[in-house]
Amino acid sequence: MDIAIAGLICAIGGIVAGLIGVGGGIIFVPAMTIVLSKGQVEAESTSLLMIVLVSMVGAWRQRGYGNVRLKDAAVIGLLSPVGVLVGVVVANEVSERVLRIGFALLALYMAWRLLRRVFSDSATVPPSNTVAPDAPGP
Repeated sequence: MDIAIAGLICAIGGIVAGLIGVGGGIIFVPAMTIVLSKGQVEAESTSLLMIVLVSMVGAWRQRGYGNVRLKDAAVIGLLSPVGVLVGVVVANEVSERVLRIGFALLALYMAWRLLRRVFSDSATVPPSNTVAPDAPGP
């Protein structure tokens, strides 16, 4: 039964990742802790591995549409492992409760920022297949 539920979680996470580019972690971690009764650290670390695979497929497909900026991806990709190393040390030193609260607060903060951006009158976003006149090229 857990395999079927895990498969459903992965499918939903993959669809969400493809639609809005969240990498699936926003679905994977809460689903593994709530539905599959995994510990927070186990869910987060499993999600990190899952996100690698999901991200590779998503980036490959989005590159075909011309939506990937390789320079930006390289900078973020090279600097992110440093943050991951620090995060792993912290995750293994604090309690699961603190990790869950931190994850929930981060998710709420990001949701608030996105909603604020969506409903802001000054938010004008050019179509995704064009570059704003004042933006640097790829």
